[in-house]
Amino acid sequence: MAKNSPYSMVLTYTEDPQQLIMQAVDSVRLAPLLGGIMEVPFFVDDQEFKFDDELARQLGVAMLNVIALSRPDLKQYLTVTQHPIDRPSKE
Repeated sequence: MAKNSPYSMVLTYTEDPQQLIMQAVDSVRLAPLLGGIMEVPFFVDDQEFKFDDELARQLGVAMLNVIALSRPDLKQYLTVTQHPIDRPSKE
């Protein structure tokens, strides 16, 4: 099995046509472009964290909020819950 280089994901919104475009970029090639650019940390340092539906939802909400910072007209379309959604009890 071939080993891939580590990827970074770039999410871009275009107006014509209105769409979100995801691009997988070789992290090594992207690194020189990232110096001095705004970072939005998304901490997953809890030893018991899992890449589950709620984490994916929160990550998506964070990404859309950042895109909307530079495109205020998009804010009207964001009808997402901004805080973590309560999970059912495990009992």
